[in-house]
Amino acid sequence: MKHAPVKAAPGKAARHAGLLLSGLLALVALPTAQAQSASCAAVPAWTSSTIYNPGDKLVYQNHLYQANIQIWNAPPTHCPSCGWYTDLGVCGTGGANQPPSVTLTAPTNGASFTAGSNIAVSANASDSDGTVSRVEFFRGTASLGVDTSAPYAVTWANATTGSHAFKAVATDNNGASTTSTTSTITITGTPPVDTTPPSVPTGLAASALSSSSIGLSWNASTDNPGGTGVAGYDVYRNGSLIASPTATSYTSTGLAANTTYSFTVRARDNASPANASAQSGAVSATTLNGGGGGNKRVIGYFVQWGIYGRNYRVKNIDTSGSAAKMTHINYAFGNVRNNRCEVGITQPTDQNTGVGGDAFADYTKSFGAGESVNGTADTWNQPLRGSWNQLKQLKAKYPNLKVLISLGGWTYSRNFSSAASPANRQAFVASCIDAYIKGNLPVTDSAGGPGAAAGVFDGIDIDWEYPVACGLSCGTPADNANFTALLAEFRRQLDAVRPGLLLTIAAGAGVDKVRVTDPAAYSQYLDYINVMTYDFHGTWDPQTNHHSSLFDSPNDPSTGDQKFYNSNDAIEAFLSRGVPASKLNIGIGFYGRGWTGVPNVNNGLYQSGTAAPGTYEAGNEDFKVLNTRPGTIYTDANARATWKYDGNTFWSYDTPAMVTEKMGYVKAQSLGGAFFWEFSGDDAQGTLVNTISNGLK
Repeated sequence: MKHAPVKAAPGKAARHAGLLLSGLLALVALPTAQAQSASCAAVPAWTSSTIYNPGDKLVYQNHLYQANIQIWNAPPTHCPSCGWYTDLGVCGTGGANQPPSVTLTAPTNGASFTAGSNIAVSANASDSDGTVSRVEFFRGTASLGVDTSAPYAVTWANATTGSHAFKAVATDNNGASTTSTTSTITITGTPPVDTTPPSVPTGLAASALSSSSIGLSWNASTDNPGGTGVAGYDVYRNGSLIASPTATSYTSTGLAANTTYSFTVRARDNASPANASAQSGAVSATTLNGGGGGNKRVIGYFVQWGIYGRNYRVKNIDTSGSAAKMTHINYAFGNVRNNRCEVGITQPTDQNTGVGGDAFADYTKSFGAGESVNGTADTWNQPLRGSWNQLKQLKAKYPNLKVLISLGGWTYSRNFSSAASPANRQAFVASCIDAYIKGNLPVTDSAGGPGAAAGVFDGIDIDWEYPVACGLSCGTPADNANFTALLAEFRRQLDAVRPGLLLTIAAGAGVDKVRVTDPAAYSQYLDYINVMTYDFHGTWDPQTNHHSSLFDSPNDPSTGDQKFYNSNDAIEAFLSRGVPASKLNIGIGFYGRGWTGVPNVNNGLYQSGTAAPGTYEAGNEDFKVLNTRPGTIYTDANARATWKYDGNTFWSYDTPAMVTEKMGYVKAQSLGGAFFWEFSGDDAQGTLVNTISNGLK
């Protein structure tokens, strides 16, 4: 995916009444739990990028504060009356942090149990000068689990024979830990053989969520007394096993539009071999009709920075006639920093470090009535403004339209490797869902707050450029497994919020990007994959070539992996690795790549040249400009690619005729649809969007 240009944060013409009110509120006393001095030893200072959870302590302006809600970017004095923090007092000479206390209350030391039993392990924990953040239980050195709230307890299921020692480790909000005394028990006898299956799941319900997915839910099964417990469920579609989730919900994806499917579910226990219940009664559901391209997806990227120099707003999607043709819109991009989805930041983008953000464009800019989708001007203090509010208005006008947040992209991908690692993965995903799905935004410029962006985004699109391979920075071999695990974690947490929330990726189209990951493993968690079948060549190459050809050509002088840089070989790379065709979308660039100083040989193709001048970037120009530029359009009969050449300057781009040909390829290959980068490259009449939509019908 292309990247955001480096730009300064947008300026504000004047400070309005909301900021004056914030200043007055700063004079109001914060909730104070301790009027005297407080110990600030080893407590970190407040920073705008840190996400504070309830109970976390921090130092700000020589005061000790405790967070009462999950919050970031807003200092303790920003809104004292809001109750976001508690002032624990002025930093003084109080004693150092005291560790928590913890006592194991079960099992009793010396107790005996029968093999196969379920052993309750519990503890009491408290902290005299703070809060207990977690209690982790151990059998020997093996963790049995973590409990974050009293009463603290876990269960060791299906106990095995032998002597076993248990302990509990309590950790307070300052990171201090205490380990309980050990309790040792004995397990004797032979485990009873469990031959009784769990109860049959009841209440199976199915509902169409989109043209390609159906959401399922059911009531939890129970196991027999003394049994091994319910391990999970098997989901069947039209009689074939499709998934084995542990939760009581599942989203079946990659389905055909306007098609009826039948589902059943059964339960399994932990016995070896497992006992399975009978299958539930069948339920049926029919997927929705497709969007603007018949039964195919039509997906477009709307870029955060487009509202500035490009002067392209969400309203333009509507006035161009494009909105009625779309099934999905991706908003680009959300940043990934400090192992979190970073929102609420307004600062220039730096490709060298990955810093950057534009909360102003996202949700604080006020649009006037003439710029607004619904014709209503924003007010200065409404919680959601900016392009996100405009997207919400667009969805209200087009109820079948889905909007996703795209994370990463070319500029913001360098931190994915760390965020996807086992130590950070779960918390990273939770931060993304909290911000973009639950809509909890940092308060800035009188916008944001709990739930402010709820209902804007229907899913998350991961644009990691690239796992294992190199983009602006290079990945590591560990990215392969971590990428798959990251997508599994996103799917798990999204389904826990609401089955039917979308999870997609933008994937590199070069075979060198595909083979270092495992599409067969990760595609099961995705609704679809946007294969970036463009930018195969550009002015980083010393000679002209096609930036988005449909096929290869025997005349292409490229060598090595670049011989396979074309759309068909990219799609085949995924199909050959087991990805269903219905989950693959082909990519269209609403721009061209250009060289100048090109010799008039072979109509400029495969000739030397340098980057041609462009409106925003050398070597790059929008379709709407190229479409009216002088020159002759040529078509490569082998590669099925078009270019324009005027005897000196060569531009490789997709004409409407070539877009139509590519849509024919999508239908012939039974692909899921097409996506494009990005709206502002099209003309005011939405010519290319119309061409995609009509070509898919």
